[in-house]
Formats: sequence, C-alpha cells, structure tokens
Amino acid sequence: MNRRDFMRNVLRGASLIGLGGVLAGVIRKANASNTVWQIDPWKCTQCGRCATECVLELSAVKCVHSFDMCGYCQLCTGYFEPQPNKLNTAAENQLCPTGAIKRQFVEDPYYEYSIDEPLCIGCSKCVKGCTMFGNGSLHLQIRHDRCVNCNECSIARACPADAIHRVPAAQPYHFKSREGHGG
Repeated sequence: MNRRDFMRNVLRGASLIGLGGVLAGVIRKANASNTVWQIDPWKCTQCGRCATECVLELSAVKCVHSFDMCGYCQLCTGYFEPQPNKLNTAAENQLCPTGAIKRQFVEDPYYEYSIDEPLCIGCSKCVKGCTMFGNGSLHLQIRHDRCVNCNECSIARACPADAIHRVPAAQPYHFKSREGHGG
C-alpha cells in the first residue's frame, strides 16, 4: 500500500467515524423527544440541589402532595419547623421558606395541606420533614410545563442519589402511593 492509498483510507475512516457521531446525536435527540426527565420519589434524598442546579431561574422541580397517603395531621412535619412556637400559620413556624404550603382546617384535629406551585422553589425542606418524621406524602416532581427537557439535565448530573432519569413522555410522572415504589 502506498502513501496515497493509506491517506485515502484514513480519510474514509475519519469520515465514517464522523458520520457515526452525527447519527448517534440524531438518534439521541429522537429518543429524547419521546422522553422527559423525572424524579424517582423513592430514591430522592431531599438534598436541596433541585432548587439550585436547574438551568431555569426558578426550578422546574416542585413539591407535590399525595393526598391518599396524608394523615392530615395537626402537627405536619412537612409544614412546621421541628420545634414551632405554636401550631399556627405564622411564618416563623413554617418550614417552607417561601410559604408555598397552605394549611386549611378540616375538622378537629385534621388539616389539609396544599402546595402553591408558583411559590415552590423545589428546595425539598418540606419533603425532608415529611419523610423523616411523617408519612412521606410530600415528594418532588419535575413539572413538564416548566422544564425545557435539556439533553443533559443539570439537576440529574448533580443528584447524589441518581434519582433523576428519563421516562417515557406518555407516562411523565412518578407518584408516591401507599403501595410503594412505582405507584
């Protein structure tokens, strides 16, 4: 083989490798359009990085409430600071730094808790309190009306529990349930 044939073969090989890279990128992008990012609530460790690592100014991650798991407790550990002054809605007694969790009296001793999503920053303080001392009815989700579906989610890269993965766009949410993982 002479030098000219060698160089021609090297150029062909480089072209094929480049074409393979382009095809891999196209396939990855096609697969990404059929999937979305989501948090596995059973793997999440409430590290707080969802609030700080999202490429959006206000994270696409929001707290959601599984009402079927909730005990409607007067002393909700996802709502109140660990040692509240009183069991009232005063800001100094609330765990949420933005007041995104709303508390409404149902009947003695029950209260209903709801999330005002525009106020939620995805900090996971309420989720951590609910998981550590309560029934775990509060958990985080990536809201797809806010998420830009990055090719490589910055929150997923920063997640120490590897709890964020692509899921089929046809089933974009993971919900916690009494039945356990995968509800």
